Order: sequence, then structure tokens, then C-alpha cells
Amino acid sequence: MDVDNQIAKLMVELSRSQDYEIGDGTTGVVVMAGALLEQAEKLLERGIHPIRVAEGYEMASKVAFDHLEHISEKFEFSADNIEPLVQTCMTTLSSKIVNRCKRALAEIAVKAVLAVADLERKDVNLDLIKVEGKVGGKLEDTELVYGIIVDKDMSHPQMPKRIEDAKIAILTCPFEPPKPKTKHKVDIDTVEKFQTLREQEQKYFDEMVQKCKDAGATLVICQWGFDDEANHLLMHRNLPAVRWVGGVELELIAIATGGRIVPRFQELSPEKLGKAGLVREKSFGTTKDRMLYIEKCANSRAVTIFIRGGNKMMIEETKRSLHDALCVARNLIRNNSIVYGGGSAEISCSIAVETAADRHPGVEQYAIRSFADALDAVPLALAENSGLSPIDTLTAVKAQQVKESNPHCGIDCNDVGTTDMKEQNVFETLIGKQQQILLATQVVKMILKIDDVISPSEY
Repeated sequence: MDVDNQIAKLMVELSRSQDYEIGDGTTGVVVMAGALLEQAEKLLERGIHPIRVAEGYEMASKVAFDHLEHISEKFEFSADNIEPLVQTCMTTLSSKIVNRCKRALAEIAVKAVLAVADLERKDVNLDLIKVEGKVGGKLEDTELVYGIIVDKDMSHPQMPKRIEDAKIAILTCPFEPPKPKTKHKVDIDTVEKFQTLREQEQKYFDEMVQKCKDAGATLVICQWGFDDEANHLLMHRNLPAVRWVGGVELELIAIATGGRIVPRFQELSPEKLGKAGLVREKSFGTTKDRMLYIEKCANSRAVTIFIRGGNKMMIEETKRSLHDALCVARNLIRNNSIVYGGGSAEISCSIAVETAADRHPGVEQYAIRSFADALDAVPLALAENSGLSPIDTLTAVKAQQVKESNPHCGIDCNDVGTTDMKEQNVFETLIGKQQQILLATQVVKMILKIDDVISPSEY
């Protein structure tokens, strides 16, 4: 976003830091901060000093933070029982554009995270999950590949399109005749000289190709280009090759296949080769779009989510939504506490903060109350977006929570007929919610302490 207003810039930063830390809940954090500022304005009009407001907010956010901890539930899942994880990811995806096939996408996200997760250490490295998109097809064609997809094809059209039990040589050196560093020129004045030069080059290439063959490689992946001569020879020697593969992809291929990246031909040896069960080239549509799938790798720790969609926008949006789902699954593996969604956690916190306000003598009491009001902004927005009448719905749910002292009542957005979010299976991660409240409060405190913004005058 390109925002001129200084305070709006802070809001954008706020959303970004939530995205960086948790990966989900970016909208909620802005709504929350906006509501807090709106409430603060009313307090300031009554003549309460900004610092006192900030202090009250700070106390209230502590209350809300602890209360979230109190109403959260531990949440059991294992590698065999992934249903709870899928449910949580579906909650995340339901507010995005892709919600019509959220079930499929949530399953893909969970499987991808579990494939790379280290469950003992409770850690997930999201760099190992590569998200690739290709325009065409429909959203439902999105698939999870246990391996790597490279947007390249074999360097020669007649090379085999499918290699089983491939041994892959990963090279970062060009398949080209050596060039002297200094400026040089070769005078060729007779046909014989040209012949010898050509033979020399051919011999050089022959050696290169032979080195690859000797090491036992059945597929060469190279970071640089090949000479046509080399291409031709590789073709004759039955050694398929892929050229111009980017550095990041090379690293991922090396991680997935367990190979080493070899910088010079002299260093090729059988133990440096990567292994893959199947390398195939797949073409899409009627055009020349081909991609290489490297599957059934030795180390299946690298997976690729391959997104199809009607247009570029759709694919980008799906990428972002999937990133959110991946982050949610990762957060749950790291810390498996959840709170219930649909605004129920916010309403519950609001009630807790409201009761805490009465115990504080002094001006902060007002600030704490308005913090409670601000917490209602999220359920209000939810109700409004669902086409319900916001205030009626919110007051009804709030009364129900107080009456039954059940913190799981939320806004029934999809009109299922029950307000109990536990039955609707709508959850959010605990750390995500806590982070939202903390970040929003910090930004609002910061803004409250700003008296005036002096912008440099325009000449």
C-alpha cells in the first residue's frame, strides 16, 4: 500500500508485523487498533490525559491476554489424525476468496506442513514448502507434489521424458569450451586448423559428458547453459539434461534428492549424486508449457504446492491464502492451544475486561471500559459482514455468554443455527489472538503519545 498519512503507515506496519510473526490475523489486528483509537478519541474529548488512557489500555490488554490463556483449550492431533488441523486451516481460509474449495486447500496445506514438520522438536521450516503457480486449469486442480517442480524442460526435445530411479548430477559449471581469460584471437586460415579446433572442442565435451556418465548420473541439472554441440552429444550419449535452473531451485533439488551441488567437473563422484524415484516432464494445455516434476526423492522433506487458477490474480490470492493456512498449521504444531473463533474469544475477553474495570479506582477505569468496547469491534464486523443486524446479534450473544458462562458463543456467520463455535468447529490459534491484542495495544499507545505531526513544508 502506498499511504501518505504517518499514522496510516503505522497501521500498515502493524499488519505487516502480525503477518511476519504469525502469518494470519492481519485484518483483525487493524480492526482492533482502529477500534481502540476510536474509543480513545471519546476519552480524550472528556479531558482524560492520553498517558492515562494508554496506561488503562495496557492494564486491559494484560487482562485480556491472561483471559485468553484461561479460555484456551489444548488441542490434540497426531500424524495419523489430522482432522483437527484441517478444521483450523479451514477457519483461516473461509474468510478468503478461495473459500469455495477451502476443504481441499486446507488438506493440502496440512499435508504439506506435516511432510516437512519435525514433530519431536515441534518445528517447521516453511522454506521447504515451495508454492508454484501456473495460469490455466481451475482452482480444484491445485495439487501437492511430494518433491520439486521446476519450470524448465529437457534441453533437447528428443531426450526421454520420464526417468525412473534417476541419479541426478547437480552442476554449477557451464557445459562450454573453456575460454581464456585474456583477450585472444585464433587465426584460422586453413580448413585443417578449423578441423583441429573443432576436434579439440569435441574432445573436451566428450570428456565432460564421459565424467558425468562415469559417476553414474542419469540426469544432469545445470545452472548454466550448454553449447549446442554439448547438447547434441548429451543426446547421443543418452544423458538427459536440464539447463538454466535457478540457484534457489538448485538448492531445493539438492535438499530433496540428498545430492551435493558440484562446482567443477573434476569433483564429480558417485556419492555426490542425488537420487529421485521418478523424474517426469508434464505438459500443460495446448501451449509449450512444460514443467519437470522430481518426485519420490530420497529425502522427502521438500514438497511443492502447485496452484492452478483462471488468472494471475487468482493464483496470487491463492498463494497468499495458502501461506496463511501454512502458518496456522505451523503455529499449531509449535503451540497447540486454541481459542474459538467467530468473535467468541473477543466477546469473552470483553466481558472479562469489563468486570476488571470496576476494580480499578482512578481515571484508568474509563480507559479499561473503552478497551472492552473496542474488543466488540471484531464480532460487530463479523455480524455486519454476514448480513445480520450487528448490535442485536452482538448483544444477544453477549447475554448468552454471561448467562451460560460459556466462552465459546460467537457470531453465527454461516447461519448454522447454533452460536456455539465448538460445535461449528471454528477455531483460531491462541498465539495468533494474543499477538493481535498485544500488537494493537502497543501501536495505539504509541499513537496516543504523539501530540502532533509536523510534516516538512512543500516548497
